[in-house]
Amino acid sequence: MRSQTLTEPELASTKASESGRPRGRREPSGQEGTLPRRLFAALSHPWEIVSNLTPNWYASIMGTGIVAIGAASLPVQFPGLRTAATVIWALAAVMLVLLTIATILHWIRFRGVASKHHLHPVISHFYGAPPMAFMTVGTGTLLLGKDWIGIDAAVSIDWVLWTIGTIGGLVTAVMVPYLAFTRHDYQPEAAFGGWLMPVVPPMVSATGGALLLPYAPAGQVRETLLWLCYGFFGLTLMAAIIIISLIWGRLMQHGVGVAGMVPTLWIVLGPVGQSITAASLLGANATGIVSDDVAAGLNTFGLLYGFAMLGFGLLWTTVALAITIRTARAGLPFSLTWWSFTFPVGTCVTGLNGLAAHTGLVALQVLAVLYYIGLVGAWIIAASRTFHGSVIRGTLLAPPKAA
Repeated sequence: MRSQTLTEPELASTKASESGRPRGRREPSGQEGTLPRRLFAALSHPWEIVSNLTPNWYASIMGTGIVAIGAASLPVQFPGLRTAATVIWALAAVMLVLLTIATILHWIRFRGVASKHHLHPVISHFYGAPPMAFMTVGTGTLLLGKDWIGIDAAVSIDWVLWTIGTIGGLVTAVMVPYLAFTRHDYQPEAAFGGWLMPVVPPMVSATGGALLLPYAPAGQVRETLLWLCYGFFGLTLMAAIIIISLIWGRLMQHGVGVAGMVPTLWIVLGPVGQSITAASLLGANATGIVSDDVAAGLNTFGLLYGFAMLGFGLLWTTVALAITIRTARAGLPFSLTWWSFTFPVGTCVTGLNGLAAHTGLVALQVLAVLYYIGLVGAWIIAASRTFHGSVIRGTLLAPPKAA
């Protein structure tokens, strides 16, 4: 079994987009080139909406939520931006509730399918998406949702979502690599950006935990949380360095690979941008928790690490963009992997926001705005194509075609 393949839902959506009609449906005579005028056109039964849900659907919540979070601290603020960002946060929250309900129904109604996801060499890695989706919505609640529901409710909700995401993320960081090491069969050219998904959640926990530090009980609890977040930081950083090296090696020795997997190259920016954000926030919020000397050292580390990692982030952005453009010219089929263009870029926005706030450098402010513009553009494209492929046509939700 080789992992350098698209997931079944992604292959189905790709084939459907190439054919120009819902998979498995024959168009009425005399109406070639048209689609049935109803929702979920490719589905024959309402239960099929939840029949083939995979954990990578949660990437749409991550990508939506990061658009809101990125705007919250963007160096350039203008009237209406915060309100728009709060609306997008609310959309992400609704998506989280609906997708979680749908996933529960999927496990109840189609347990045979759901129970095999962890055995799939590609799908299994995307179990890291649900924990990050929970924490993304939680962070958005603390930064933006408090405007609507109040700070007390926002903090409580964030604690709950952060705890769920943190526990889930630690499980995926251990279990998915374990399955990859012991159960899955990979070829040398199999490494792809999705391998990062199960190990990145602890870095998201570090970022979210840094924001919760002021609301944690003072004393031992708050200091424990601070150092725990640094532990999460190191867990993801070391694992990400190893995996990124494997991806680099695969590109050098085996080339770019199939077009449908090219968007996953952008996932590399996830641990890069998220680690910059985490280092910056942890250093900034360490004051009053540890001694002044230690706090000053942590703040300095955040700046030094942030600028050093930013250099690699800019390099990878340029390389990934060049490869994406090259692939798009030859044909880049739409699939759920397109959400890889959103959350990773959004973490670069939040990282740049933090560095810009610490230094006041105009260059960083400009970079943050440019990355945010790219994020919004990618989100609009991915969201509209996903809505059309799922709610309108239903091809993204349709069960895989029997071989």
